[in-house]
Amino acid sequence: MNIKFIKNSLPTSDAHIIFAYEDRKLSASAQKIDKETEGLISRAMEVGHFEGKFGQIIDLVAPVNLEINRVLVIGLGEEAKLDEVKLQKTGGKIMSKLISSGDESISIAADTPKESNISGAEFAAHMAYGIRLRRYRFDKYFTKEEDNKKPSVISVSMMSTSAANAQKLFAELDAVADGVQFARNLVTEPGNVIYPESYAEKIKELSTLGIDVEILAEDEMEELGMGSLLGVGQGSACESLLVIMHWNGSDNDDEQPVAFVGKGVTFDTGGISLKPGAGMEDMKFDMGGSAAVVGAMKALAGRNAKVNAIGVVGLVENMPSSTAQRPGDVVTSMSGQTIEVINTDAEGRLVLADALWYTQDRFKPKFMIDLATLTGAMMIALGQEFAGIFSNNDELCENLTKAGQEVDELVWRMPLSKGFDKMVDSKIADMKNIGGKYGGSITAAQFLQRFANDVPWVHIDIAGTAWKTESSDVADRGATGYGVRLLDQLVRNNYED
Repeated sequence: MNIKFIKNSLPTSDAHIIFAYEDRKLSASAQKIDKETEGLISRAMEVGHFEGKFGQIIDLVAPVNLEINRVLVIGLGEEAKLDEVKLQKTGGKIMSKLISSGDESISIAADTPKESNISGAEFAAHMAYGIRLRRYRFDKYFTKEEDNKKPSVISVSMMSTSAANAQKLFAELDAVADGVQFARNLVTEPGNVIYPESYAEKIKELSTLGIDVEILAEDEMEELGMGSLLGVGQGSACESLLVIMHWNGSDNDDEQPVAFVGKGVTFDTGGISLKPGAGMEDMKFDMGGSAAVVGAMKALAGRNAKVNAIGVVGLVENMPSSTAQRPGDVVTSMSGQTIEVINTDAEGRLVLADALWYTQDRFKPKFMIDLATLTGAMMIALGQEFAGIFSNNDELCENLTKAGQEVDELVWRMPLSKGFDKMVDSKIADMKNIGGKYGGSITAAQFLQRFANDVPWVHIDIAGTAWKTESSDVADRGATGYGVRLLDQLVRNNYED
C-alpha cells in the first residue's frame, strides 16, 4: 500500500475522508463539500444522530458532481483534546472500515485543527501512521480466498497544506511501523517455521540497517556457564541460541548503551510439565517478548536513533523428550546461583536469568528492560489492556509509564517485596523457579530481580498484550507487536543525544 502526502486539491479517489468535531463542527474541507452538495453532510449528521464524537462514522454515497464514490465523515471529538493517539486510532478506524470495501484509493482531508496543539503535519503523519499499523495482515498461507475478503486499498493520499513536513515526520513513524510489522510477523509464524536457528537467520536481516548481530551457540553458552537457559532447550532437537544485537547510533561511541532483553521460547509445550492440549497451538507466540526487542531494534535503526542500544534474546524450544529437563532438577546459572526446577513450564524466567546476567555483566548498560509472555497470572490481574511492570528503579518506571501513555501501549506497576522474594527460596538450592499458588506474576519478577544486580531494571510481563483475541483500532486480532512502540518512545523521550 502506498501512502503519499500531497497539497490540498480536489479529491479524485474512490473514497474521500472528511472530519467533524463535537457539536457537529465541520472541518474546513468538510464545510466545503457540505456547501458543494447543498448541505448533504449537515443533513446526514442530523438524521444519523451524528454529533462528531470521537469514532463516530457516517458513510455516504457521493453525489454525482463529485469525482469520488463515497464520502466518510468521521468524528474526532473535542478539537482541543485531539492528540497523536486519537489521530492514530482514527487512521486505524479508516483502514478497518475500508480495507476490504472494494475501494482502491483513499484521499483524506487532513486539515490543521485550529483549537488543538496538533500541527497540520502531525495531523497528517500520525493519521497515516495509524493507517499503516492497521493495514497489517498476515495472509502468507492463504491459497484460496474470496475476493470480497481480500484487501482492496492500494493507495492513500493525505491532503495537507503541510505535506512536506508531514512526509518527513511520517518517515520516522514509518520506520517504527516496520519494526512493529517485523515483530508481528515473527509472533504469527508457526513453530515449524520460526525455531531458534531460523529465528536467528531472520534477525541477521537487520544487519542491512547497520545493526551488528552476534550469535552464541550452545558450546559457547556452556563455556559461559548458562545452565539455566540451556536446561530449557535440552529436550528439543533444535539448538538453543543467544542472539545479541548492537546498534551504535550515538555520536559518542563510549556512551553507555540501553539494553533490552527478550524471552524467545519459539514454542512452549511446557516440557515434562506438559500443558493441556487445548489451546497449545497458541504457544507459538511465547517468543513475543523477544519479537518486541527485535522489532524495537529495527525501529531504532530504521529511524537512525541517536542512541547506543543492545538487544539480547534467548532463543529456545521447550519440548518433552528423553533428554528434557525434569521437575526437581537443579541447574547452575551463569551468575553461579543454583536453581531448583519445580515446574518445567516456568521456563521463560530460566531463559531470562542467564540473558539478564550476561547483558549486565558484559555491557554495563544504563538500564535493562526485559519483556516476556511470562505468566498467565498477569492476564488474570490486568486482562489484555495493560502489561504489568516490576522494577527496582522509580525513575525508569515513571519514564516507561509516560511513554506507554503516549503510544497507547499501557503499563501498570506491580509490587516487589522481601516477603514475595522469600517465596522463591528453595530448600536444596539458592532458589526455585516458581513461588507457589499465590502472586505468580510477582514471584516470577522476584526471581528475575536476582539476576539484575544493581542495574536499573524493569520486567514487563506482556502475557495479555502480545496476542489479542479481539481487534483494536491499530491492530487486527492476533499478534500486536506490543512493546516496539513503547521501547522506541522511551528512548525517544529520554535517551537520545
